Amino acid sequence: MQTQCNTDAVRFQPLGRRDVVGLFDGGNITSDAGALLLREVENKLGAIRRLANCFTDHRDPDRVEHSVEQLVAQRVYGLAMGYEDLNDHDELRHDPLLAILVEKHDPTGQDRRREQDRGKALAGKSTLNRLELSPPGASENSRYKKITACLAKMESLLTDLFLEAHAAPPKEIILDFDATDDPVHGDQLGRFFHGYYHEYCYMPLYVFSGEHLLCAQLRPADQDGAAGSVEKLAAIVSRVREAWPDVRIVVRADSGFCRENLMRWCEQNDVDYVLGLAKNERLSGELDMHLSLAAAECEATGKAARRFKDFVYQTRTSWSRARRVIGKAEQLPGRANPRFIVTSLSADAHDGRSLYEDVYCARGDMENRIKEQQLMLFADRTSAEDMRANQIRLYFSSIAYTLLAGLRRIGLAGTSLAKSQCGTIRVKLLKIGACIRVTARKIWFAFSQSYPYRAEFEQVLSNLRSACGPAFAPG
Repeated sequence: MQTQCNTDAVRFQPLGRRDVVGLFDGGNITSDAGALLLREVENKLGAIRRLANCFTDHRDPDRVEHSVEQLVAQRVYGLAMGYEDLNDHDELRHDPLLAILVEKHDPTGQDRRREQDRGKALAGKSTLNRLELSPPGASENSRYKKITACLAKMESLLTDLFLEAHAAPPKEIILDFDATDDPVHGDQLGRFFHGYYHEYCYMPLYVFSGEHLLCAQLRPADQDGAAGSVEKLAAIVSRVREAWPDVRIVVRADSGFCRENLMRWCEQNDVDYVLGLAKNERLSGELDMHLSLAAAECEATGKAARRFKDFVYQTRTSWSRARRVIGKAEQLPGRANPRFIVTSLSADAHDGRSLYEDVYCARGDMENRIKEQQLMLFADRTSAEDMRANQIRLYFSSIAYTLLAGLRRIGLAGTSLAKSQCGTIRVKLLKIGACIRVTARKIWFAFSQSYPYRAEFEQVLSNLRSACGPAFAPG
């Protein structure tokens, strides 16, 4: 009998005597079925819903098929699943899985009004871009872009989500401030050449507390890295103390934030600080003897050696008062490595070594969180012409990070993935192939029998479904 030939078949290299043949006839299959876990997280946090509340919709309700909440959800879930561009959504609009995530009651898209849209349950790029490109003065009389955003509400939302993530007020929180580069490759407004980074960029300001993101502020690169930090700190501290009046607050940052106005504000508002301090000749002179001792020990052992000196220091002109400084006299094989920090914390509470090694150096974890958002959740996709639009994109990325951080904090607790980065979570838990079947009463997901992380997936879902209490309430 002659073998039947299918002209739609995709042929690969044979395996022994067997042909390897592919057909695009598997039905509705998604590669992102694990993103259903993010829908469970959103049900606990309400982050997307409240981000949508930061927009005002001036469109005619009788002509709207995609609500603002659905548009925001589509954008945020897309970033969380690894789709960084608006262009991706012209294909994703066919995906019933994403339609389920954004709460489309007909995830097949057969209920669309226009025949040409049927089968496309979701919005395309031209509709989605109205979220970020509508000018602040848009109204119902605007021609196309009528969805305006309130950036102040978006910024305060991050702090609210941080507060709600705690079942009880902590005794102390550490606010990590950092500035980083966001390279741009066009003529975006607000972009400047930065001599340190050797590129045209923005310089966003980030504030984290542990894994929680409290601020993601896009800024031009033609200013000091600490610009605006006092205003952001004041707003965050005011909101935190309103909810937790007795909490102790510590600001931690590198030497780029060691500025008189920031330290003075902290001292006047009962906020402690641990800041890096750039070295100079006077500071280095304080460590001469300690560096000599460290060098002798390093030469004798062949290993790095450290000594610490705790002293009081004041600059000649820029500081208003003398402050406690800890110097690290470190000798590495072949070179000296002196470092300094300045702090308002007393020696009774922290000796110099523990303050440097256990408190200050722990800020390195915050830098990993910034990398997660910049590299894994596409916070650097700031290619819109207008800086306001790019700030809104940054907030979409911030909420996507908040969802994945919530999944890690609540769902992954007690699993082997509890400390995983967002990219690893996406690959191992979200990128799951499944066949989707929609009936009148149910939506069925047929997951792969060979999925290697089934036990972890089921544990994560169980953790999410059982989580309760104020720390996980939608608010």
